[in-house]
Amino acid sequence: MLVWDNVNTHISAAMCALITARYWLHVIRLPAYAPDLNPTDHVWSHLKRSLGNLAVHGIDHLGAIVRNRLKQIQYRPELINAFFAHTGLCLDPKPP
Repeated sequence: MLVWDNVNTHISAAMCALITARYWLHVIRLPAYAPDLNPTDHVWSHLKRSLGNLAVHGIDHLGAIVRNRLKQIQYRPELINAFFAHTGLCLDPKPP
């Protein structure tokens, strides 16, 4: 399953052809602007809350902190499930 917004590279003719050639791929296209439906936006919102009062020593330090916090999320499947649940999207598509 692939959840995509409508950025121009996602809806190009070449990308549509690649998707069509993969019968097993289920693509959910989001409306033009729908941050509430995009689980990635929920991940970044969660991450940014932990960075609010953080003083870093440079861009490399910030990058390391962000990678570390994303890694922490990776090991919390209940949190990842919550990001998807908050969208209200069905995660079990009907087979074609």
